[in-house]
Amino acid sequence: MPQHWTRREAIGMTLGALGATRLGPLFAQQAEGNAGKVRVAMLSFAHVHANGYADQVKGHSRAALSVVWDEIPDRGRERAGAYGVPFEPDLARALDRDDIDAVVVNAPTNMHHDIYLAAVEKRKHIFTEKALTITTSDADRVVEAVEASGLKFMISLPSRCSDEVLYVKKVVDEGLIGDVTYIRTRIAHSAALGRWFGGYSSWFADPVAAGGGGLFDLGCHTVDITRWLGGPPKSVVARMNSFTGNYPDVDDNAAAVVEFESKALAVMECAWVQQAGPNPIEVYGTEGYVGIRTTAGRPVVQSNKIPPDALEDSHPKELPPGLPGPMDQWIAAILDGTEMTITVRDGRNLTELLEGCYRSAAEDRAIQFPML
Repeated sequence: MPQHWTRREAIGMTLGALGATRLGPLFAQQAEGNAGKVRVAMLSFAHVHANGYADQVKGHSRAALSVVWDEIPDRGRERAGAYGVPFEPDLARALDRDDIDAVVVNAPTNMHHDIYLAAVEKRKHIFTEKALTITTSDADRVVEAVEASGLKFMISLPSRCSDEVLYVKKVVDEGLIGDVTYIRTRIAHSAALGRWFGGYSSWFADPVAAGGGGLFDLGCHTVDITRWLGGPPKSVVARMNSFTGNYPDVDDNAAAVVEFESKALAVMECAWVQQAGPNPIEVYGTEGYVGIRTTAGRPVVQSNKIPPDALEDSHPKELPPGLPGPMDQWIAAILDGTEMTITVRDGRNLTELLEGCYRSAAEDRAIQFPML
């Protein structure tokens, strides 16, 4: 045994060898049973949603989890063992495996760009946690590579699949509240108050790894919906700070005002300092209003363009059906060629608006789009 190994490393290597010996036949059996399924590599368990995605893959009748790679080997080995699959410490070798069709990316956001391009080069379909990238320039390179490849790329923006959000989108797109004049979106929880991040999740409070704080991660959900409803942005002004000081290098309280090319305005709010209260999405137009997730508890719409018999005390009687979630859409697109409703360009547009917000706050000025 090499003398530079610590006792802990020696024990770990011995146990790993024993595990590989015992699990080898099991892995071979698993591979035989995965024919006709999307065979997935989990690339990192850094994000708090990673376990949920791994569970979705393992529980899907048309997908199989085949291998784990992680930039932190100890975490990767533990997670691979928990899911009963091999751990591969080298990303290039993980992507070279012939039993891998696709990858699920949960690495810190500043690693996304390089991981995506490596996966594209090896012809692997990609599912990723948000945000897409930290900078728009990186996002543009990802869009170019993905669209040229023909591979299936999904960024997890599940709010777009919600029946309530789809109702708001329908009302806006059909002009049922006239021309949109103002949008307000909020998403918040108590992460900073409760000091949620530490250990493996401490990178959430590292501006280099995460791109920012609450707005850059949690805020993705409503920043994306704001952009989806409002269209191309013209400018943004943002203010943010560390209200609690518990994560002093990143924001835990943020607000931004967006002006769209349509002349509509939006206020986007995001916080890690909210113990209670709603997280609304509201849209005002020249002919009415639609709102969800308000104190009303149900979608509210007010407009003379909507027949009275379609409403019950300003609440719609019916909502459009929700869509399959991002993971289900992605797997179906790979196997069946079906269209996905969320694209890599949606991820790019989200990054552009996020980057504009952070540049505005850092430079204390309005940021014009497109950014130079």
